[in-house]
Amino acid sequence: MIRRPIASTTRIILGLLSVALMLAGYSWLSYRQHQKNPKDTTIPNWSQLSEGVQRSIQWNERLEDRWLTDDATATLTRLFAGLGLAVVGSCVLGIAMGCSQSVEAFLAPPLSFLAKVPATAVIAVFMALVGLGMKMYLTMIVFGILPSMAITVYQSVKAFPDELQYKAYTLGASHMEVVCNVIFPYVLPKLLEATRLMIGPAMVYLIAAEMLFGDVGFGYRIRIQSKLLNMGVVYPYLALLAGFGFLMDSLLKTLQKKMAPWFDAQH
Repeated sequence: MIRRPIASTTRIILGLLSVALMLAGYSWLSYRQHQKNPKDTTIPNWSQLSEGVQRSIQWNERLEDRWLTDDATATLTRLFAGLGLAVVGSCVLGIAMGCSQSVEAFLAPPLSFLAKVPATAVIAVFMALVGLGMKMYLTMIVFGILPSMAITVYQSVKAFPDELQYKAYTLGASHMEVVCNVIFPYVLPKLLEATRLMIGPAMVYLIAAEMLFGDVGFGYRIRIQSKLLNMGVVYPYLALLAGFGFLMDSLLKTLQKKMAPWFDAQH
């Protein structure tokens, strides 16, 4: 039967099995590569990965820094700032377009156009307009995800049932009260879902900018260590990025269920 439910225990076992198979596959590839070249670092074995992790977390007396904490602080600060600006901006623009046909006619065409332009293709333009530093990272993230998120919110507002709006007006609500107390709670789960889907692209744009212009951050560290073929450092960094993305996705999914339990029932 299509989409037949399975027990939660079975789901957990299958998930753990897939991870175990992935780790076993990597171990086999690393073993085969080291049979050809015992000093190979392109597919590091578990001992080399452990050494890479130690290098990332140990204090560097000469440079007076610790790679992992410095890089994580820089990257997460840029990511959260960019995501925050994009979420707030897309919420305001999306609700405005959904509530006003004049705003819709004015903003929908350029946002639809910009949503199709990859942020990495206009890095040179951003560099000329805003320079380097924090402004570059924020511009990359906001330009890359805000148009798509705004369109998602706008479409959600357009799907808002008219009868709910009429009931609110009948009870004496003002236009602003309808927007804040009726429409916003309705589109909130869609906004959270859009944010979940955009975590990956936001990280891609940020890492790309850090690789090109950064002097600290995950992208910068991956670029430097890749040039030196220190994959024992690169792979743990990639695993941390994936783990952080997974954690953010899980937290937003939990937040969505708590703030809008009716959303899962309807979808």
